[in-house]
Amino acid sequence: MRIVVRGVVQGVGFRPTVYRIATSMGLNGWVQNNGSNVIIAVDRDADEFVKRLHEELPPLARLDSVEIVEGDVHDEGFHIVPSSVGQRGVGIPNDSAMCDDCRREMLTPGGRRYHYPFTNCTNCGARFTIIEDLPYDRGKTSMHEFPMCPECRAEYDDPSARRFHHQTICCPRCGPHYYLLDEEGKRIAADDPVAYFAKQMERGAIGVAKSWGGMHLCCSLATLPRLRRWYRREQKPFAVMVRDMEAVRRYGRPDEHEEELLRSPHRPVVLVPRTGDPMNDLISPGLGNVGLFLPYTEMQHLLFHHLKEDALVMTSANTPGEPMVLRDSDALDLKAELYLLHDREILNRCDDSVVRSFGRNTFFLRKSRGHIPSPIDVGLKGSAVGVGAQENLAGAVIKDGRMYTTQYIGDGDSPRVIDFLDASIGHLRRLLGVDELDAVGVDLHPGYTNRRMAKEMAQSAGAELVEVQHHWAHAAALMLDAGLDEIVCLTLDGTGYGADGQAWGGEVLHATFDDYERVAHLEGFPLLGGEMAVRDPRRLVFALSARAGLPLPYFSERDASVLIKLMDRSVTTTGFGRVLDAVSCYLDICQVRTYDGEPAMKLEPYLERGSRTVPMKAELRSGIVGTVDLFRQLADSKGSKEDRAHSFTAALLEALVDAAADDASASGVKDIGLTGGVSYNTTICSLVKSMVEERGLRFVCPDRLPNGDGCISSGQAAVALKKTRN
Repeated sequence: MRIVVRGVVQGVGFRPTVYRIATSMGLNGWVQNNGSNVIIAVDRDADEFVKRLHEELPPLARLDSVEIVEGDVHDEGFHIVPSSVGQRGVGIPNDSAMCDDCRREMLTPGGRRYHYPFTNCTNCGARFTIIEDLPYDRGKTSMHEFPMCPECRAEYDDPSARRFHHQTICCPRCGPHYYLLDEEGKRIAADDPVAYFAKQMERGAIGVAKSWGGMHLCCSLATLPRLRRWYRREQKPFAVMVRDMEAVRRYGRPDEHEEELLRSPHRPVVLVPRTGDPMNDLISPGLGNVGLFLPYTEMQHLLFHHLKEDALVMTSANTPGEPMVLRDSDALDLKAELYLLHDREILNRCDDSVVRSFGRNTFFLRKSRGHIPSPIDVGLKGSAVGVGAQENLAGAVIKDGRMYTTQYIGDGDSPRVIDFLDASIGHLRRLLGVDELDAVGVDLHPGYTNRRMAKEMAQSAGAELVEVQHHWAHAAALMLDAGLDEIVCLTLDGTGYGADGQAWGGEVLHATFDDYERVAHLEGFPLLGGEMAVRDPRRLVFALSARAGLPLPYFSERDASVLIKLMDRSVTTTGFGRVLDAVSCYLDICQVRTYDGEPAMKLEPYLERGSRTVPMKAELRSGIVGTVDLFRQLADSKGSKEDRAHSFTAALLEALVDAAADDASASGVKDIGLTGGVSYNTTICSLVKSMVEERGLRFVCPDRLPNGDGCISSGQAAVALKKTRN
């Protein structure tokens, strides 16, 4: 008999598990990686074997399908045979945090891996970040430069060992090593580089540490004020790695789901509500949450073993707007004071994932290391690529009814970011065996920097280039996430190029994969100076005040006269995010934007603390929600900032939900969705959820794909493929 298994079955200890089950049952046969699957041959009891396979599956493995077919077996005994290329499309393993067994081994004196920062096994370690090609064998990873020593070979060949047939097995004798460089790039002699680095962190150094998928800029919390000045990042929050769950609870107040996310093998950065610890004012100024994560690499566990402190700042090491650095020479350009580097090549750059919990849903602010490239079933025939929008880029590839996303890429203003996007999509296509494409999905915006790349990709693959409106792509991604074919969706963000050439962002769309209808939207108002208004929220308040007939704030008479002239010349925006920015500025919560999303993010704790006690109502007329009149009501209102902000936001949302519910009732749709960058705000999510459910409809929000523009490529690929092949 032959058993054909598909799923995440390479690089996760699957073949050794098959071997152990087969030998324990006295079966004859073999197991082989075959590129797109694993093939198992057994001479009898196939059903019982499969039952045990499900029961004893390794922690990192996943079975998507198991098929039993006829086939003879002539072997005596059971064997693991060499991999064959076969077809592509196998489940690609994710990086997984160091397991408890390996951690104990690394910290146990006298063992041959004592304090060795590359200790891993079939249940943990780097996977996607070191894969060059499939099948997943040592020679096709960045471990090919490190031949096994006799002791590791003996473990590799031992069926009773934890590292039986573990492709990246190594030890201090045969594996990679860490080393230290000073700020000039000169080697620092140290018997234990990790211990030396830990000591320098405690002494106040700013350092760079190389991880599995890139490098982190590191310092102690006491050094954070100096890091902010040095990095010119006065307000933007930093992610903090903490020693253990006790340290998590010092800085954050995680609920049950957030604790599960923190402890998971994916080890993302998790945004949790802040405690009153004074350090949080340095970590995330003006915000209600803090980004925490636990050690996941062997080096990080060892680092905290040597540290007395319970937390370190750990943020992606890159110059602003550029991808995270990989090479030593690029790291030295950061001008840090100390570098902890290693000699294993990173083949796939991968930032840390960043998530937030909403009930039992996981909101991905950044879907990357540990979660890539987890596939989603989409039920569409053919193959397609989506290239994303301009910010928070990620690519998507659909093949054989499954969609795979690349790691987080970055913002598309830099040519290096676009090169990274192109390379990441190319690498994913190669792993999946996607040589031919039916379609390439791209945003409508004529000025986005990835359009040329998308055109060239479509031409080289003989594929059709399909333009997909930004918010339709958001709605389509949510349908993929939730397994729906039709939805009425609130797509709320800062901006996206509209079908009319204006800046959309406060939309109610009735969407399928074939088409969409713009059911309702916020009333537009001018973006005075375009991007200048995004960077300076006072201009947003000025425009709304001018439209509402209110006194014109902030600017001198001369500057105000210039802005008045721009009122009829500027692009208009319906962006919900821009309205939140304006409210934050008007209520004197955040009038200076130093990073993307800052005014709206600093408004969020006010919304959370507030209640709907200030009378406000947004009018809905002919599908347009009266933003300007509601802003006038805000100006005339009295009460706390919290209650005024909450009441304003709830009134705006209620009008949009009313429009969505009316359309859903008229068309027989039962699902109302919420997506877009604004939906990361959990207070807004809670308000919309309550309003939708009060109207007897089902509320849908993201769980597997990002809420923000990281999902755009997924929606593009699905719409493009539906238009061309389905």
